[in-house]
Amino acid sequence: DQNGTEMSSQKFDAPVRRNFPPSSSVQSFGRPPSRYGAITLRFMRTASAWKTAAERVYKFLKDADTYYLATVEGDQPRVRPFGTVLVFDGKLCIQTGRVKECSKQLAINPKAEICAFNKGEWIRVSGELVEYDSRAVREAMLNAYPSLRKMYNEDDGNTQVLYFRKGKAVFYSFTKPAETVEF
Repeated sequence: DQNGTEMSSQKFDAPVRRNFPPSSSVQSFGRPPSRYGAITLRFMRTASAWKTAAERVYKFLKDADTYYLATVEGDQPRVRPFGTVLVFDGKLCIQTGRVKECSKQLAINPKAEICAFNKGEWIRVSGELVEYDSRAVREAMLNAYPSLRKMYNEDDGNTQVLYFRKGKAVFYSFTKPAETVEF
């Protein structure tokens, strides 16, 4: 367009952030561009937009198969591999056990990040992981991952499903600009 920003024919239903080379001629909503030339495009958040962003993140994590969940214990980061992911009622969910350290860490500080890599692209998901206390979501998670039924049961008091509140995901690649969605 006139400002030298990239226009995409793809329709985005969620907030999107695209990074461009710095340019003094590019303005973002009346503000000068950042030193990285990032432009933030904001769209009205609706329930369907939120769901679309969550489903897009879900697809990336599912395709990656394994992702890494980072929590904090005191002032020490803790990272471990995970694989469970589900979109339930438009919310991006993961599963753990209440007896695990990660559950205890998230109860104290719900801020968490997920990182995954797949086919030359990677994602960083951040937000607050809070409990989704519903038998229906626990059952849906265990049905999506039947092998977990050897260790978990939706009524065992240990199975815990968490969802991202104030979720933000950044999609990265060596070949295209970073893109941010919020859900």
